[in-house]
Amino acid sequence: MRTFRFFYHATAIFLGLIFFTSGMAKLYAGHKFPGVIGPVWLADRLEEYDLGLYARFIAASQISIGFSLLVPRFRTLGAVMLVPMIANILMVTISMKWQGTPYVLAFLLLLNAGLLIYDAPRLMHLITGKPHPFKEAEPPRRWKGHLAWLAGLALVFCGIGVSYSVLSLSYLLVVSGILLAWFSARLDGSAHSNN
Repeated sequence: MRTFRFFYHATAIFLGLIFFTSGMAKLYAGHKFPGVIGPVWLADRLEEYDLGLYARFIAASQISIGFSLLVPRFRTLGAVMLVPMIANILMVTISMKWQGTPYVLAFLLLLNAGLLIYDAPRLMHLITGKPHPFKEAEPPRRWKGHLAWLAGLALVFCGIGVSYSVLSLSYLLVVSGILLAWFSARLDGSAHSNN
């Protein structure tokens, strides 16, 4: 079971980094945020078709979903939200006739399916309506922890705005936001959040 848990967390962090950095690179001033995948010029290209706002919305969604996968607090929710995100990106790449990209996205979708399978006990009650007893006791989530997580995400988005004037401060805000959200579980009275 420990091996499955390790791969679950490693896969979630991997997918989180991919989508978080991809969205950040698209929205950062001069695209000066290190992105793993995705063309940073996509918003400019879609602007030709009056879809620039749509491209920025996708980038912001990538940041939010990637952030949810990076930080354990809402990891299950991030994995659920990633399904329509990948499907949406897949449709754009197919529409633009990009070669190879659909295969990469299929692989990412497969990794995400692994996250959802691991989290199936948490999700089955949405289908069956019956609560599922978890194998491990989880600490209760408190509002202080939720607010710290949201404040961390807000710092990340503030970092994007600040990147247009003070690049070094923007990086500090992004890192601070991730750390604040990561330690939000401590405000629940636990050092770890398993969700």
